[in-house]
Amino acid sequence: MEAVELQPVPLAAPRIPEEPVEPPTSRFLFVDIAALRAKQLRRGALPRLDLATMPLTRGESAHKPERVAMEEVRRGLVPYIAPEAHEPPAEETT
Repeated sequence: MEAVELQPVPLAAPRIPEEPVEPPTSRFLFVDIAALRAKQLRRGALPRLDLATMPLTRGESAHKPERVAMEEVRRGLVPYIAPEAHEPPAEETT
């Protein structure tokens, strides 16, 4: 049997928006976007910011995915599409 030489697969750089997007104005939307991004980070996505510029909080030995995700959203590094507001139907007068 021949020995097969494995070569490492290069990691693709994360897609960072050319211009930072505006952070969400709604706290609920901010948390929703950050939670989805944290899930991506936990599954192996590369951070979109330099972790050396992000200070550790007291008692942390490494950057938590949730903190990294919140910082990415705050800096406008995570693109998102905000859902349109639903307007209640106008009442008909007869």
